[in-house]
Amino acid sequence: MVRMESFSSKDMAMQAQKKILSHMANKSVVHMFIDDTSSEILDELYRVSKEYSGNRSEAQKVVKDLIKIAVKIGVLFRHNRFSPEELSLAQDFKKKLHQGAMTAISFYEVEFTFDKTVMSEILTECRDLLLKLVDSHLTPKSHGRINHVFNHYSDPELLTQLYNPVGSFKPNLTKICTGLNRLLEEGTL
Repeated sequence: MVRMESFSSKDMAMQAQKKILSHMANKSVVHMFIDDTSSEILDELYRVSKEYSGNRSEAQKVVKDLIKIAVKIGVLFRHNRFSPEELSLAQDFKKKLHQGAMTAISFYEVEFTFDKTVMSEILTECRDLLLKLVDSHLTPKSHGRINHVFNHYSDPELLTQLYNPVGSFKPNLTKICTGLNRLLEEGTL
């Protein structure tokens, strides 16, 4: 029995794009794939992570992981790699992310309504949906990056400090929520 070689230049190109882009997750490349508002939010998330952890390299790693995942998922979408079931999961993820943004803004705008459990659960649900979406498309290393990002930002203690009305993160939270509001108004999120 002669076995056909399963070579596809399209698959090779997509793999190369994912690989190259994951190595180039720096600020100039981010601007090619991520709009200015999202970039500003990422900058604030970096500042919060750096201040919270006291570890510059850990803060850089979590934001770099976030960027790599976003870019890889963008490449998968551009190459129509998701099945109808996966596209349904992607819609669920987008709805949950939208809910998370609305909740984050609401907690910011209405004092004393913040609930770390609610925010943490929404982020955990986002993580789980995203892991299901990319299950057969990305490597275990990428799955680890998704876990790293969502586990970091869903940490109830980090969220509590971020939403402390008299805490040092108030200016960061203001900029994050302003950016999220802009993304919601534009229909990006």
